[in-house]
Amino acid sequence: MRNKLFAILAASGLLGVSLLFLGAARDKIERSKPDIKVDPTPVTDGRAPAIASYADVLEGIRPAVVSVYSTKIVREQVPQIFRDMFGNVQGREQRLSGLGSGVIISANGYILTNNHVVEEAEELKVLLNDDRELIAKVIGTDPKTDIAIIKIDAGNLPAATLSDSDKLRVGDVVFAIGNPLGVGQTVTMGIVSAKSRRVGILDEVAGYEDFIQTDAAINRGNSGGALIDTKGRVVGINSAIISNNQGSIGIGFAIPINLARSILTSLVETGTVTRGYLGVSTEPLDTSWQEALSLKPDVKGVVVTQINPANGPAAKAGIKREDVITAIDGKAIATRDDLRFLIAQTPPGTKVKIAYLRDGKPLTTEATLGQLEEGNGSDGELLPGVSVSLLNDDIRRELRIEDDINGLVITSITPQSRYTEVFPVGAVILQINRVPVKDLTAAKGAIRPNARNMAYIYYRGVYRYLFFAARG
Repeated sequence: MRNKLFAILAASGLLGVSLLFLGAARDKIERSKPDIKVDPTPVTDGRAPAIASYADVLEGIRPAVVSVYSTKIVREQVPQIFRDMFGNVQGREQRLSGLGSGVIISANGYILTNNHVVEEAEELKVLLNDDRELIAKVIGTDPKTDIAIIKIDAGNLPAATLSDSDKLRVGDVVFAIGNPLGVGQTVTMGIVSAKSRRVGILDEVAGYEDFIQTDAAINRGNSGGALIDTKGRVVGINSAIISNNQGSIGIGFAIPINLARSILTSLVETGTVTRGYLGVSTEPLDTSWQEALSLKPDVKGVVVTQINPANGPAAKAGIKREDVITAIDGKAIATRDDLRFLIAQTPPGTKVKIAYLRDGKPLTTEATLGQLEEGNGSDGELLPGVSVSLLNDDIRRELRIEDDINGLVITSITPQSRYTEVFPVGAVILQINRVPVKDLTAAKGAIRPNARNMAYIYYRGVYRYLFFAARG
């Protein structure tokens, strides 16, 4: 299945890392709030009249869907054996171009698109419906939902109206608008095939999936484009497909606009995304748990197996181990993903009402959510595409690293990362810019953005220095 999953990329293979080098330019952008239009009414009043054409509906939204062109520079891979023999050998540079789509969501130039459309790009250009081509800057990105916000310096732009994607129903007619394969703006028609799909496309970044599935044709270049309802409102951002031939076979996925809107608001206002945190570990309520807790087979929920930390939001709300969480703010919780997604999309500091079972009795409580820390200080992503972990006994035994060596070990590097030619997997980073690396937080704090950095590493019995550039 994995080899059949792929994101519809702006450039063939432009997955991997964030646009760190645009951080300096981003800071100079005036963070004026976009004037977003929202129409929350249902798409029909319960009756479905026959319609011969949707041209009038689409005429108003098409100018708000744009093409996004990206350019990046990559280096050819150098085999590990040559790097071991000759040191930090650099491969030849190659310039790649990519294509995606975007949706203008405010008249002052904010554009909603996919993270994978813009990540790692050296330059971004936006082609408007009136054939104007403008340079775009990245306001913020969120790889965990594959959302990005970019901005162009223009005014009085045609802006899309956003709908309430929670009111979508399976069977609703939808349209996908974008620039597939570079042929020009194209509209395809289909229906909502399913809601709340989780297919593992964002697993590598521990992402949050809640896709709208549609059979409206989506192809390369459609990423970041709009999924439209029959009132001409945006209900989703086209993101990915499942296919066995890299072309549309009627299984496409779009990010619900409600989720995208919450992410873009945070990115525009702060440049980052904050997520809620409850502080529980859970397991599925399977038949074994139902029997152990004397619950009926039709009961749905998740079993709390651990409260962490001891003074966290769940603990303060009185939640205990073996409680069964069944709903948050009235929304049913049937799986661990349901709970994780709902809590993460709720802002920190929000009070949520938790419905749960204890000894088979229904109870409710309120919890004030904390803020989820994406990294726990010991493992995570140090640089775009470079995952690290704090040395522990298991890693020391596996890599034969002595006890007196301490730091962060590089556990993996994605093929798309610009650092594949810099760091070897299995190396232990001891210092960055002469600052000892005690944990991930310290390591990130030692990196100088938009500058040349020096890492002191231990690899295969040898201490050495490596130099790398960090963009931020």
